[in-house]
Amino acid sequence: MFYPFFDPTIIVLIPALLFSLWAQFKVKGAFSKYSEIRAASGLTAQEVSRRLLDRNGLSDIRIEHVAGELTDHYDPRSRVLRLSDSVNSSRSIAAIGVAAHEVGHAIQDRENYGFLKLRNAIAPGVQLCSTLSIPLFFIGLIFGSMNLLNAGILLFCGVLIFHLVTLPLEFDASARALKLLSETGTLSGTEIGGAKSVLDAAALTYVAALVMTVLQLVRLLALRNMRRD
Repeated sequence: MFYPFFDPTIIVLIPALLFSLWAQFKVKGAFSKYSEIRAASGLTAQEVSRRLLDRNGLSDIRIEHVAGELTDHYDPRSRVLRLSDSVNSSRSIAAIGVAAHEVGHAIQDRENYGFLKLRNAIAPGVQLCSTLSIPLFFIGLIFGSMNLLNAGILLFCGVLIFHLVTLPLEFDASARALKLLSETGTLSGTEIGGAKSVLDAAALTYVAALVMTVLQLVRLLALRNMRRD
């Protein structure tokens, strides 16, 4: 039965919320820990990025400094790798691991990696789905329109697909990063372990986002069924 002033389905999201908070704690903890440990090579994250890009035939890709903390990303449209305040000029194991991860995305782009191509193709549509799905669903809930409810759920499925595509993409970029850092001798054996800890923690945030999306979809389906009853 649907209760207009009480939504018991909200409890479905609590495990995902707790998981998300834990993942953020792990990321901050791992990055903070290994940000204090300087790599033996003495290279900055920007210098490492440049060397790895050049080594893989990507000399045309620019490296830019972007404001913020852990806002690092590779932009396939502009073919620019952007490193954040906490990474760009740092010589730490954590910063080098993060920068190498973004190089991994650049290599995926060069190789036309399937999941990257798919994510880039669906990204504009997913943004629209993310913007419209929940408002459309709750308008349908208020006015008792099953068509609007179903439309909102269908649009939200687009968001779920995006997260499903993102997960293997990020894991692959991290695997490429660790392999590059090891093969080039940029980080030593124990340093590789530190970089892996940082990247594994970061991967948890993508897992948490997927779990949250799945449980949100479960919640929407439950609300629709309650409204129907």
